Amino acid sequence: MSSFQLLKRFSFASMYGMFLILVMGALVTKTESGRGCGDDWPLCNGRFIPAYTIESFIEYSHRFVVGVVGVILLITTVLVFLIGKRADAKWYVSGAMFFTVLQAILGAMAVVWPQSSAVLALHFGFSLISFAFTLLLALVYTRLGSTMTGAKGALSGRTRGAVYLTAAYSYAVVYLGAFVRHTESSGGCMGWPLCNGQFIPELNGATGIVFVHRVGAVLLFVMIAGLFLLIRADHHPEDNVYQAAKWSLILIALQILSGAFVTFSLGYDLYLVASLLHAVLISCLFGVLCYLCVLALQSTKANGQAYAA
Repeated sequence: MSSFQLLKRFSFASMYGMFLILVMGALVTKTESGRGCGDDWPLCNGRFIPAYTIESFIEYSHRFVVGVVGVILLITTVLVFLIGKRADAKWYVSGAMFFTVLQAILGAMAVVWPQSSAVLALHFGFSLISFAFTLLLALVYTRLGSTMTGAKGALSGRTRGAVYLTAAYSYAVVYLGAFVRHTESSGGCMGWPLCNGQFIPELNGATGIVFVHRVGAVLLFVMIAGLFLLIRADHHPEDNVYQAAKWSLILIALQILSGAFVTFSLGYDLYLVASLLHAVLISCLFGVLCYLCVLALQSTKANGQAYAA
């Protein structure tokens, strides 16, 4: 196996591992297993191998996976800096390592010193950023990692601004979703698309939290749809930027539908499956939007080089 193939495999292993951490983190929250190991960290209820309960098994499995993926990411970081030739890959792996360590520290702090729901929601957000960095790193070693090509030229300044704004806003919507989970507010709006049978309900407590998240998701759909129309006007379907915008639109539509699935499954066994699907889809969407940001940055550099020439 060549050094390049080894680097590529570890990059993809880091991405898959970080994705697994996201899913398992959502599972910990939804099953209320965050206290499954008591106030102990890194031990679980004072033991290296805890007594078997569902909560302790889920929580400790999550910690174990974080540790294994952390080692894989550390090896990937060493390989990228030793044998990697792409400067962007070094930025991506450094960002992934930083946010992985940060979210691990936050996770440990949440166990030892219980945090507010607002702080706990950041934990998922930082994990999501770590996943996005590992996704971008893996894409470096694929066809999608090449610079953007398009018959009609680079992205316009207006489109680049729309890309950055949409990605930043999507993170805010993600945070709201995590806040809904950590405040256990999912039942605040019964029914869909209406909330408790009303178009605009009373914005109190759990109802207000869920309703604001729903409105945020609808606005994100509008923004992504507008972004897709902007890109479609100037680029061909075979362009990377067009495909990324198309998949962003598909994923946000599926995300909204999965939110309806979460609402309708409340009180049923499918609720956990629906919640995990909701977390998976938003992770994929945020990753694609981050890829669009990279294409926009490449477009900026291309415009600068053309101007200099």
